[in-house]
Amino acid sequence: MTGLIGSFVTPTPIDAADGDGKLVYVIPVEDEVERGLEAFLRRTTQEAAEENADHIIFEIDTPGGRVDAAGQIAEMLQDLEIQTTAFITNEALSAGSYIALNTDNIYMKPHATMGASGVINSDGTAADKKAQSAWISAMKSAAASKDRDPLYAEAMANPSIDLPEYGAPEGDFLTLEPTTAVEVGYAEAIVNHRTELLAELDLQNAEIIETDTTLAEEIARFLTNPVVVPILLSLASIGLIVELYSPGFGIPGSIGLLSLVLFFYGHIVAGLAGYEAVILLVLGIIMIIAEIFVPGGILGILGIGAVVAALFMSSADMGHMAMSIAIALLSSIVVSVILFKTIGLEKGFFKNIILKDATTTEQGYVSSVSRLDLIGLEGRAVTMLRPSGTAVFGEERLDVVTEGAFVEKDTPIKIVKTEGSRIVVRKINNQHTQEEV
Repeated sequence: MTGLIGSFVTPTPIDAADGDGKLVYVIPVEDEVERGLEAFLRRTTQEAAEENADHIIFEIDTPGGRVDAAGQIAEMLQDLEIQTTAFITNEALSAGSYIALNTDNIYMKPHATMGASGVINSDGTAADKKAQSAWISAMKSAAASKDRDPLYAEAMANPSIDLPEYGAPEGDFLTLEPTTAVEVGYAEAIVNHRTELLAELDLQNAEIIETDTTLAEEIARFLTNPVVVPILLSLASIGLIVELYSPGFGIPGSIGLLSLVLFFYGHIVAGLAGYEAVILLVLGIIMIIAEIFVPGGILGILGIGAVVAALFMSSADMGHMAMSIAIALLSSIVVSVILFKTIGLEKGFFKNIILKDATTTEQGYVSSVSRLDLIGLEGRAVTMLRPSGTAVFGEERLDVVTEGAFVEKDTPIKIVKTEGSRIVVRKINNQHTQEEV
């Protein structure tokens, strides 16, 4: 893209003190610095280059943001062949100060500040020494590239620099207020509003084109926010899990699919994801669904791998994406356990794939015939019962078992219990027999 900008732009010499015939683009740099902002600045600066703009004013008011996005924006600014000015309207902190340092001129409103650029991790802890060293070097290089003293840029990112005269003793990050910024050569002047700034730049009669984010870019900036990404992935996983326990396809599944669509939409608009990631996602989902009908597990594993790969392909920060996926996975596991304990597998999708039929007696199925009608019949043992053997009851010959005692052949016996095919007999003593006779 930078090559395209270079091919379209032809530097125009300043030949009119009041800016007659000049074209100035005013581009806001507001809110958090992230990849959505990078996409917006890339579009608007390319547009300015294609229109042969003479000057770009970046109106900055940001508390900072992602280092990777700031780095991409800085590279884009350094490649511009158009004069650039940073107009700090409120604050340019952290990554915002780095962006300002990569412009040709810096102007500040009377109450504005810039600096406090220590690099931290997404969880708020200090970054490791390697990351801090790289960021400090980037800050110093940005200042030096525009003929500014790199000491103050380093002090913004390195608390070990001792500058008590500027309110930054050792242990504190340097933050410049307008007067101090002018004093150390980081700001050209203090101005109250854009009209005054244009006069300072001899562009008061120039044509001004104000740019703003489109609705799609605003949505993309929100959806690619590091806080929003794990929420979207969690909603997607939880929604689809809950849908498995719900009859039909309803609200939970719709929320899950919508969350996935929003995730990829935001990342595509922000320039982080291509359609190849979407294709990989769709293939992954198809393979996961196919696994339900094709036994083996291979399709399911490949499908899950494809979905995860699509998510990583859409991210500029592998570490943050891994953390987001872990949060979504943990959330879905917790919800799955709760649903399993409260609902079980009797409803929703699972009832269609789990075998619930049973060959019960109530349905006419029996594993063996229970001969309850035999209880009380008397007969005789035709073999020795030790304790099992054969006996005759009337004209029916049956395999029987005693309650534990041995019974001699031809001994009178009585059936006392049946358990399925097991027939239990007991010896009839002689006294009892004589009394009955």
